[in-house]
Amino acid sequence: MTAKKRVLLVGLQPDLIDYSNPAYAAFPGLDANKVQAALDADAAQLNAMGYDAHLCLTDFGATAEAVIRGKLQATPYECVLVGAGVRTIAPNFLLFEKLLNVIHTHAPQARLCFNTRPDDTAAAVQRWV
Repeated sequence: MTAKKRVLLVGLQPDLIDYSNPAYAAFPGLDANKVQAALDADAAQLNAMGYDAHLCLTDFGATAEAVIRGKLQATPYECVLVGAGVRTIAPNFLLFEKLLNVIHTHAPQARLCFNTRPDDTAAAVQRWV
């Protein structure tokens, strides 16, 4: 029996996001409940497809690096997906850069992938694992 491929889904804690901020205009109509539901659905879909998917939600930087470092040191992952909310929102650029370096240092064997919207997370993972 083959072990399930472990996938870490990195994103922002939905309840910390200011959805009224113009930087989030590309994602109209979102709120913390909708974002959390989409994240949970992504993990559930990947698990149903045979992966071992885990959410890793961070703040905007105070503890983000430590949270991800802890996850990566505790469990080896074959794939780490960094969500669009971290990557595509201009004010989050430095956070994205810091998180990539943590991932590179603590999971150099992991494939990196990136979704473009909540409903293409599984496709992003499937491209690499």
